[in-house]
This record gives sequence, structure tokens and C-alpha cells, in this order.
Amino acid sequence: MVPDPNEGAEALYQLYTVADPHYSGRVTVPVLWDRQKRTIVCNASSEIIRMLNSAFDHLGALDGDSYPMAQRQDIDRLNDRIYHTVKNGVYRCGFATTQEAYEEALNPLFASLDWLDTQLAGRRYLLGSAPTEADWRLFTTLVRFDPVYVGHFKCNLRRLVDYRHLFAYCRDLYQLPGVAPTVNMTHIKRHDDQSHTMINPTGVVPVGPEINLLAPHDREHLGGLPNPADRSHRNK
Repeated sequence: MVPDPNEGAEALYQLYTVADPHYSGRVTVPVLWDRQKRTIVCNASSEIIRMLNSAFDHLGALDGDSYPMAQRQDIDRLNDRIYHTVKNGVYRCGFATTQEAYEEALNPLFASLDWLDTQLAGRRYLLGSAPTEADWRLFTTLVRFDPVYVGHFKCNLRRLVDYRHLFAYCRDLYQLPGVAPTVNMTHIKRHDDQSHTMINPTGVVPVGPEINLLAPHDREHLGGLPNPADRSHRNK
């Protein structure tokens, strides 16, 4: 963690105890912090992304709506599948303590990645020509997939770089203005490899792999709205 310049906290649990000196529960990320009231507004990523989408519009936030009314049903359905099989799926693989539990999580994970790769063959983003909340929620898992989840969580049936469309899509999102500076791979790898002592008791952080997220993605020509008849994700 980068030390907090206002509270002087060097670990996140210190902010939790600033908010509540008697707090003794779990410390989780992310955290949306109110500097004036010196308290935690929210620590649920799904809620924070909705807050940040519109809460600061009246203060001159950049234009854009990642949760447009016309697409909310499709975004919610995508979020549901992606959360259960991909975002939570990598953790179910990583923390599985039996072969059966591991494979029960692994197979749906890669079935969804295969499906996503196919969906992205003909459209730039999950729901057409502009990224939505569903894209950003998926991106945070994809950008960590090869550096962390393939080895650390044994999600090694295929790598992200093995997926032609999905990897290019990840690079496309990474290269959008303002995104790359938010991705600190050193922090990502150090956190996962050194905090899960049950999985990695030595705390050794792998040096690789080398992944070029700045390579051309060649997806600018894609756009197009999804085929209205394509609702295959709705029942998945």
C-alpha cells in the first residue's frame, strides 16, 4: 500500500480503525474514503463503481455513462455470469482445497472465457462500440490473469494471451486514456503472492511473465451493436 498522505496510514487496516477505533473485522479492498468525515463511505467494488459513475457529475466529472438505462438489463446479466464464473471463479480455483472443488470452478471459468472470446470477435466491447460497467468489471480480472491467476491460482488451462480477441480487448481497455496509470503490476503481484500464505507460504513473487499491454490491439474498426437476437448470455 502507498502510505496515505492525510492520515499517515501505512496499512489499510489503519484507515478502518480511524473510521472505527473498535473495529476488529476483516479488512478488504477497495475502499472509498471520505477525507472530510474521516470515514469509509463504501468498501464494495460493485457499489463504488456505480457511485463514481454519476456522483460527481455536478462537479465537472468527465462525460460518460458506464451504466446507461437502455443497457442495464444486459449489463446486469453479463455482470452476473462474469462474477460467478470469472471474477469469483479464479478465487474459487485458487482457494480450493480438493481436486473436485478446483475442477468444479475451473471448467465454468474457461467456458466463460471461451464464450467471451467468441463474443468479442465481432464487436469492440461487450455491448457494442462503447465500454460499459460490464467491461470495466471484467478488465480488472483480465489484466491480472496471466501475471497472477495462471500460476498463483492454478488457472492454467489457457492463458489470456492465448485468446486472440480477449487479449486484444484487454489491451484496448488498458490503452484508453487514464487507464494504464491505475494499473500497478508490482503492487498487484506483491499483494496476491505475499498475502495468501496458505497458497504461497514462502512469499516469493514471480518476476514474469512479460506481457506487452501496449501492443497494438487493432480493434478500432470494430463497433456495431450486438445482434438483438443474440441473448445467449441471458440463460447462462
